Amino acid sequence: MSNSTPATDNGNDKKKFKGDRSPCSPSRVLHLRQIPSDVTEAEVISLGLPFGKVTNVLMLKGKSQALLEMASEEAAVTMVNYYTPITPQLRSKPVYIQYSHHRELKTDNLPNQARSQTALQAVNAVQSGSVAVTSARADERGLLPGQGSVLRIIVENLFYPVTLDVLYQIFSKFGSVLRIITFTKNNQFQALLQYADPAYAYHAKMALDGQSIYTGSCTLRIDFSKLTSLKVKYNNDKSRDFTRIDLPSGDVQPPVEPCVAAAFGTQNMIFPSYAGAAGFAPAMGFTQGAGLPVPSVPGALGCLAVTTSPLSGHVAAPSVTGVPGNSVLLVRNLNPEAITPHGLFILFGVYGDVHRVKIMFKKKENALVQMADAAQAQLAISHLNGQRLYGRVLRATFSKHQTVQLPREGQEDQGLTKDYSNSPLHRFKKPGSKNFQNIFPPSATLHLSNIPHSVTVDDLKNLFASTGSTVKAFRFFQKNCKMALIQLGSVEEAVHALIELHNHDLGENHHLRVSFSKSTI
Repeated sequence: MSNSTPATDNGNDKKKFKGDRSPCSPSRVLHLRQIPSDVTEAEVISLGLPFGKVTNVLMLKGKSQALLEMASEEAAVTMVNYYTPITPQLRSKPVYIQYSHHRELKTDNLPNQARSQTALQAVNAVQSGSVAVTSARADERGLLPGQGSVLRIIVENLFYPVTLDVLYQIFSKFGSVLRIITFTKNNQFQALLQYADPAYAYHAKMALDGQSIYTGSCTLRIDFSKLTSLKVKYNNDKSRDFTRIDLPSGDVQPPVEPCVAAAFGTQNMIFPSYAGAAGFAPAMGFTQGAGLPVPSVPGALGCLAVTTSPLSGHVAAPSVTGVPGNSVLLVRNLNPEAITPHGLFILFGVYGDVHRVKIMFKKKENALVQMADAAQAQLAISHLNGQRLYGRVLRATFSKHQTVQLPREGQEDQGLTKDYSNSPLHRFKKPGSKNFQNIFPPSATLHLSNIPHSVTVDDLKNLFASTGSTVKAFRFFQKNCKMALIQLGSVEEAVHALIELHNHDLGENHHLRVSFSKSTI
C-alpha cells in the first residue's frame, strides 16, 4: 500500500465515528483517528493488546492517524465492539476507532517503519515470553509459583466503594476473567482474580499495578498469587465464577449500603448481578466526571472513569445506553430480510430462556429480546455481541425497557412480537440442568444430540448441507451414538444452521438438539 490512506479513511466527518456506525465491513485492519502527536507506536499497540495479537502498525503522524492490524478479524471486531460505547484515550485525548478499507497492512517498503517493527517485536517477545516461562514452570513443578494466571489485588486508600463488578470491568479489558473472590484482610479490601491465561495476568499487572481507580484514591497493588486456580462456591457480590451461572448465591449481606444506594438513585446495584461469562468486558462505559480525572493508562484505565455524586461523595451510576441488570436486550443491525422472532428466540435461547421477542415494526433492523433474568441477558451480550448473522455484525446491549410489551388487541404487528414464556424449548428451566455447564461462544463446530439410531452420518451431513452449510467434518460420539459433532465452514454458517435445525424433527419422536461446542474435530 502507499504511504497515504484512501480518502475514505481520511475524512474529517466526526459524525461517522459516533455511535456504532462504521462505514466499512469488518476488517482486521483498524483505522485510528485524532491521535495526539506525541503518542508512540507502543501506546497505539497497547490499545489492541487486550483483544489479541497485534501484527502490524502504521503511524500517519502528519494526519494524527494510525492503522493497526490485528492477527484476526475476530479480535478486531471484539476491539471495535468494546470501544464503541467507551471511547479510548491516549495521553488524556479521545481516540476514534473504525474498520479500515484495507484488508491487511503491507509496510515492508515504507520509510520510517523501523520504530514500529521494534515496538511490535518487543511486545510480541513479552507476550510469548510470559507464556513460555509459565508453561515451563508448570511442566517442571506442576505448579506456577511465579507468573501464574491468578492475581492478588489490594486496594489501598479506599475512599470510594470498590465492588467485584468494578474490578471485573477494569481487569476484563486484558483478557478472559474466569473467577473473582473479594475479602477484607488486615483492614484492607483485597481480591483474588483468575484469568484464562497467564499472559492476560501478566499484561494486567504490568499496566495496572500502582494505578488509581479514582484520582488520589483506590490505588491498585497487584502481585501474582501462589494459587494456580480459584474455587468459587457462590455467585454473589463477594465471589463470582463467570463460567458457572448455575451456582447458588448463598447467604450474603446486602450488596450496597443505603447511603450508597441513594447515590445510585436506585434500590439495586448499578452493575449486573453477573458481569458475563469469560470474555471481554460488556458494552457499558463509565463516563468521566468533573473533578475526577482518571490517569491515562494506555489500554487500561484511561477510558474507565467513574463519576461521583457532588452531594453525597459516593459513587454514582455510570451513564449507560441501557440499564445493566435489566433482562431486556436491544439487538441492532439485524438483516430485516432474513431475521424472524423465532430465529432470535432460538439463537438467544442458547444463553438463557427467552420469554419475549419483538422486532421493531418501523425499523426492522432492531429488536427487543426479553430473557428470564439479568444474568442470562448479560451472558447473551457477552457471547453474541459482535457475531455475524445473515451477513451483518449483530449488536447486543441492555435496553432501557424493563419488559417487552405485547401488542394490544387489533393493533397491527405483522407477527413481529412473540411470547415464548411457556415454550417447551427453554434449555434452562430445570434447576441444576447440565445445560448450565455447557454454555460456549458461537463456534464452527456444533454439538448434536437426541439423534435416533436410524439416522446415518450421510443423513445428517445432507441435512446441514441443505441449509447452505459446508460440512468440513463429522463424527459420532464413541460411547453415545445419540450425540455427534459437526464442523461447518465458518462460525456464521454454524449460527445459521443452529437457528434453522435446532428442534428439527428427525422422526421416531426425536427432535434434534443443537448447541455450540468448545471442541474441534
